Amino acid sequence: MTNDEALKIITVFQLNYPDNFRGKSDLVIKATVELWEKMFADEPYALVNAAVIAHMATDTSRFMPPIGVIKEAVRKLQQPEEMTQQEAWNIVAKALRNSAYGSEDEFQKLPSQIKRVVGSPRQLREWALMDTDTVQSVVASNFQRSFKAIQSREQEFQKLPSGVRQYMAELTREVFKPLPDAAENGGQG
Repeated sequence: MTNDEALKIITVFQLNYPDNFRGKSDLVIKATVELWEKMFADEPYALVNAAVIAHMATDTSRFMPPIGVIKEAVRKLQQPEEMTQQEAWNIVAKALRNSAYGSEDEFQKLPSQIKRVVGSPRQLREWALMDTDTVQSVVASNFQRSFKAIQSREQEFQKLPSGVRQYMAELTREVFKPLPDAAENGGQG
């Protein structure tokens, strides 16, 4: 979103939430526009505008929404049909039917979000060999809780500006960088 497009968004907010702008200087309004431009630099104007309109159509408060509320509205517009925890578990339960012997194949068929929760083909196999009652209660419950946590974490991550996401990825790479081999250090570990 460009500065001119951010100005259009803030102008719409000024019209719909006049109390939020009463007494604000031009400098504060300009800073608000620049902030919205920066926070939505990765999203197309049409998408942000649609999220703003959707929010205003259902909002009954008299207060302008914070950026995070519109980020969430943008995310929902981009992913209207999100997999539920129960739907994810149903996919795993189906995979478990063939995982006593075919866990590798079944694991490869899983959507990536589910793979992150399951962890490995070996985990599928272990669950397939467990008592059915335990799987349907304890394992299902733990899986669904973990799936929800991963889904929430990914949703929050996707709302971040691309520069912040890149910075976090670089930090992660740095933290998990392999340690130098002892041979590379002249035999000192």
